[in-house]
Amino acid sequence: MSRSSQGLLGVWAEAQRRQQRQAEAAHRARLQQQREQERQARAAERAMARMHRERQTAYRRQREADARRRTEEIEARVAALTGLLADGCRAPAFTAAALLRPERVEPFAPGALAAPVPMPDPARYQVPTGGMRSGLRRDRDRQEARARFEQDWYAAQAAEARRQAQLAAYQRQYDQWAAGALDEIRRHNAGVQELAAGLRAGDADAVVQYFSAALYSGTCWPEGFPRQLSAGYDTAARRLVLDWELPGYDVVPAVKAVRYLPTADEERETARPAAQRRALYREVLAQSMLLVLRDLFAADTYGALDSVELNGFVDDVDPVTGRPATIFLATVLAPRSAVASYHLDQVSAPDCLTDGLRGRLSARPDQRTPVRPGRRPDDIAGGAVVSHGTDGEPDLLAMDPLAFEQLIAELFRAMGMHAVTTQRSGDGGIDVDALDPDPIRGGKIVVQVKRYRNTVPPSAVRDLYGTVQSEGANKGVLVTTSQFGPGAHGFAQGKPLTLVAGPELVDLLGRYGLRGRLGPGDATPGTPAAPEPADPAPDHTVLAMNWSGAAALDVCALVCKGTTVLDDDHFVFFNNPATPDGSVRMLAGVTEDRAALRVRFEELPSDADRLVLVAAVDAETDPDGDLGGFTDARIRLLDAAGTELDRLPVSDGRPGERALVLGTFRRRAGGDWDFVLGGKGYPGGLAALVADFGIEVS
Repeated sequence: MSRSSQGLLGVWAEAQRRQQRQAEAAHRARLQQQREQERQARAAERAMARMHRERQTAYRRQREADARRRTEEIEARVAALTGLLADGCRAPAFTAAALLRPERVEPFAPGALAAPVPMPDPARYQVPTGGMRSGLRRDRDRQEARARFEQDWYAAQAAEARRQAQLAAYQRQYDQWAAGALDEIRRHNAGVQELAAGLRAGDADAVVQYFSAALYSGTCWPEGFPRQLSAGYDTAARRLVLDWELPGYDVVPAVKAVRYLPTADEERETARPAAQRRALYREVLAQSMLLVLRDLFAADTYGALDSVELNGFVDDVDPVTGRPATIFLATVLAPRSAVASYHLDQVSAPDCLTDGLRGRLSARPDQRTPVRPGRRPDDIAGGAVVSHGTDGEPDLLAMDPLAFEQLIAELFRAMGMHAVTTQRSGDGGIDVDALDPDPIRGGKIVVQVKRYRNTVPPSAVRDLYGTVQSEGANKGVLVTTSQFGPGAHGFAQGKPLTLVAGPELVDLLGRYGLRGRLGPGDATPGTPAAPEPADPAPDHTVLAMNWSGAAALDVCALVCKGTTVLDDDHFVFFNNPATPDGSVRMLAGVTEDRAALRVRFEELPSDADRLVLVAAVDAETDPDGDLGGFTDARIRLLDAAGTELDRLPVSDGRPGERALVLGTFRRRAGGDWDFVLGGKGYPGGLAALVADFGIEVS
């Protein structure tokens, strides 16, 4: 073989070896990549398994924590029941001084009226002396500046005169209210002094009223305990005869503990043994009876009671007839000396009641086995008898404020929430603390209660919103026996606030099995009673409009049903300044307000559900103008005395548009009015706008 052939074979062989090495390297790379992918897959599987185990562990721990929390709540409830008497004995005794009201009223707060109108500064009207202007031009500028200064000065003087007049009127209104409020407080305190004198004299009416108040004001009773009583006073025996409602059998939790079963993924409840539950219920009944005796004798600083004849009952179903019945489960005749000799915070309540005081306690209260009561309040010949919480719808307007708060708390509990009334001092503006257990829409709710007869001012709604924010609550609820005005609803719109007016409250009470009415029994539900001096009701509302910019506008109003004006007469503008009934009327503008309307919302036609406010460019004054200069717009809500109640923002105008819907007041189901911000513009001006509301424009 030639030398050249050997060279070619060598090159070819080397190429084959190189190609083989490259193939082997690629194969090793593929194997390495495959092993790396398999390693990553195994690592991912291990991570997923670990994450699954961690999630399962976290889920199990959460369910176990929920079960423990439920068990702790049950144990806390049982602890409150077993410690009822001991806790009650530590509470301060009721005295007549607790009924007295401090002789003070809210201080005079004129708000913005307290600030004088600033007078124009002459320095701002000085004409510069330098420059290239001629003496004649400089004199003319000085005359114009002086004229502007005088015009602004006279306008400011007029505004200051109006402020002083409004301030004086508001001061007179406040002085009248304060005098009436102080007079009412003094009459109340005089009545308390008269009650104390009656107690010292042994007057039956005074005795019954005082001790009923003592029991009703008790703060140591757990949630869910009733407050119904009937009392009479035997003057000759110096004995109070009392029927007192006791809690039902369901006050004792039927569940003893809750535990989570991971295998079944469910919570398992351990039932409380029937004997244990019955014994605890008898313990609660006996403690309740002794606590009533303790509160009565502790409150008797006048020596009016020598003994108390107490009958404890439940409103339940008679097991014999199946009909609703009053079943007495305990009774005792307790002399003062005997009760005073016991340390009630350390006794066995059933033994003390039955053995120590010779009372009777049902052996099977769970089966409603009754005992024969002693004397009843109605059995006292010629004695005074008073009942609280008995049949009949209570007048919410005349209800005691504490009783009203208790009723609202009971309403929230009937709606499935946890609710308790707060202490009277240091409550941060909260009357009822509520907790909605719903996991989605629930959370903490703060409730304020206003037992008013007339419109609730927007300031109360603003105060509630501040409380919601400071307390970190999910929602605020303002409940009143009266109504809310447009300002209140306007402020509440878009915020976590709910406003419940009087008629809505009565409806809610009835819906959840509670009772209440507004005013006398023969009055129409929801009709407010006569006004009180402390809350004067305005007879109309003034809607005062202001805006920045030089835009010359006409402000108009349309009284509508839906999106259609009632008729041409209910379109209020410069050629029709008032509706036929006078419920909406244009007012002459004043210096600080560029336009104003007077509205009597309660007199608007019954078929009207909207009052639409609009603004349009004055075609005669500014035929080529638009709403581009309509900015910083707002509506001031004023009462009949000129006091500013609230401010409502309004959308700015836009270039090219000549008319704008400022906003709409909409009638709610309860009769109140909401304000809804507008913003729709019309390049075609007022004619195009009113045509959209059903008015034909020729």
